[in-house]
Parts: sequence; C-alpha cells; structure tokens
Amino acid sequence: MKLKIAVLPGDGIGPEITVQAVKILKSIADRFDHDFHFEEAAVGATAIDQFNNPLPEATLDLCKESDAILFGAIGHPKYDNDPSAKIRPEQGLLRLRKELGLFANIRPVTTYSKLIEMSPLRPERIEGVDMVIYRELTGGIYFGEKSLNDEGTSATDVCTYSVMEIERIAHLAFKAAQKRRKKLTLVDKANVLETSRLWRKTVTAIAKQYPDIQLEFLFVDNAAMQMILNPKQFDVILTENLFGDILSDEASVISGSIGLLASASVGNKNTLFEPIHGSYPEAAGKGIANPLAAILSAAMLLDHFHLTEEAKAIRDAVEISIKLNICTQDINNEYHYSTEKVGDFLDGLISEVDNYHINNENLNLGQMTII
Repeated sequence: MKLKIAVLPGDGIGPEITVQAVKILKSIADRFDHDFHFEEAAVGATAIDQFNNPLPEATLDLCKESDAILFGAIGHPKYDNDPSAKIRPEQGLLRLRKELGLFANIRPVTTYSKLIEMSPLRPERIEGVDMVIYRELTGGIYFGEKSLNDEGTSATDVCTYSVMEIERIAHLAFKAAQKRRKKLTLVDKANVLETSRLWRKTVTAIAKQYPDIQLEFLFVDNAAMQMILNPKQFDVILTENLFGDILSDEASVISGSIGLLASASVGNKNTLFEPIHGSYPEAAGKGIANPLAAILSAAMLLDHFHLTEEAKAIRDAVEISIKLNICTQDINNEYHYSTEKVGDFLDGLISEVDNYHINNENLNLGQMTII
C-alpha cells in the first residue's frame, strides 16, 4: 500500500515521541513491502513562534492532501499561564478538527497485566478492562458562540448540537459495538440539558437499526463514578464533546500510565492519529517521554487502512516491551530506558521477528538487542 502521511510533531515532547512512531511505521513499511511517504509541518506553539499562526495554511493544505495525519502534541506553559493571550496553540488543533471535519474521536482503553499494580485502582476492578470511547469532536460548547461583556465580568459559552452531528458519530459507535461485546452506553446529562435530551432521543431512534446492541444510558456524573467503581462494565461509550474530553482523560488512569493511550480522530475523508497525553513541556528534551502512545496511535493508523497484520505487529512489540520492562521511567522507574532506546527496541522487534534475546548492557550502550 502507498500512503502519504502528514507528520505534525507540535510542541513539548511531541517531536520526540513522533519521531519514534515514524521510525516504527518505516520499519513496518520495510517488513510488509509498503510505500509510506512522510512530510512534516509546524503546528501549535512552534507554529506561532515561526508564523504567528497555530495552524499555518501550508500545514492545513498538507493535511488535506495527505491520506492520514500523525500528530504529536500541542500546548505550551507561556500560553497556559496567560489568560489574556489572543492566539493559543490549542486553536490550531481545534481549527484543524473543524476544517477537516474530524467529528469522531476514538479512544481505546485497555489494561496490561504487567502494569495493573501501577493503577491507583484496585487490581480486581481493572483487570480485563477493554473499552472504547467515542467522543463527538466538532460540536458542543467548545465550538458554540462565545461572549464576554465589556466589563469582563460575565461570560457565555453556548452548547449547540444538531441531529446530523449526533447521528453520524452514533452510527460509528453502534457499528463498533457490533464488532465487540455488543453493548453501547450513551453518557449525557438529559435531566438538565436540552442538548442531552436531543442526544438521547436521536440515539434511541438509531438504536432500532441495531437490534443486536444493548443500549444503556448514564448521566455523566454517574458515569464518572462508575468509571472508577466498575470500569469493566463498559464496552463502547458514546458521548458529546465536553463529557468525552473529561471521561476519556479519567479513563487514562486505568491503564497505569497516560503514556499508553492512543487515539484516532476521523471524518468522512480525513483521519488524524495522536497520543492523548499532551505536550508535557517539563519533560521536553530529557529523553524520558513515553513513546508508546504515539506508537500505538500509529497502529490505529494502520488499522484504519485495514492493515491489521501490520497493526498487530506493533501491538505485539509493545506488549513484549512492557513485559520485559523495556520502558521509560513512568512505567519502569527502577531501571528505565530513554525515549529513543524504547523506540529502537520496538524497531528491532518488528524488523527481526524470528528470534530475540534481551541484553540490558547492550541496550544501555545503544547496540542492537535482537540477536
């Protein structure tokens, strides 16, 4: 397969983890005889510094012309700590989602047996968790009309949704449930919000087209509690933009490290794949950033193009690295490896699949660990 992939490293640790994901995709291309072409562009705080624009037109054009987008991270403290800033890195990502029509964010949440003890939740509550969250991405309060009075003492953010916006992501979520455990949970606040009542009415009507799917409803406050009390009850979660943003980040603690969670943002034509951990600027340049979420995002990219064997090769390599503690310090604090060395290890596993032997001394020296 021939693919053109736009690479947007972004800010903070984005460049460090993205280069590892690209490395792995190149290794996959070599092993499975694909032709992947990568082209890089600026976004976020980096783009503001260079072009005074968090999403330069050249970056947007590249994304529109590409088959997929591999995204790093976005955000910088100098904007986070300045509420008066008119231009912000996050505006670039929001505009990118809007321009490309990326209406559905998909976040799988699974557990690794080796890391269960790292989660703040009790092992018996999280062992075997396997859920996916479908978050609507281009509507709701993030994109609604906003206002601030002249005195700066009163502000308004309008939450708006249409039936069309709800229907298109609902169908994706129902179809995903059909391939999984056939259960879908709609999370809303229908006891208070008119938009949530529209969500519930629309999804209930669509459910008639999927009689094999068990549809349940939870208010968002209860859903947040259930995510901690009994996360194994969830299969596919469907929800609106703001609720999805909060719940998917809450779900990240289940895995033991936010550095393991990948995501896909899809539209009718374009697709974007990114880790959910953010830019983590404090770690930038130190070689301690966990590249696994970015690499697993690359696996989701391959899944999107039905390259299932290739995606499995990445996930198998990640599983091995975790089992053998070839991980960054957020997972292996006692004897950890750098961002680059974790990427090199996975690259070696994918390239040399027949036999391998792990040699910690060689890994520290930066030598090949697959023998």
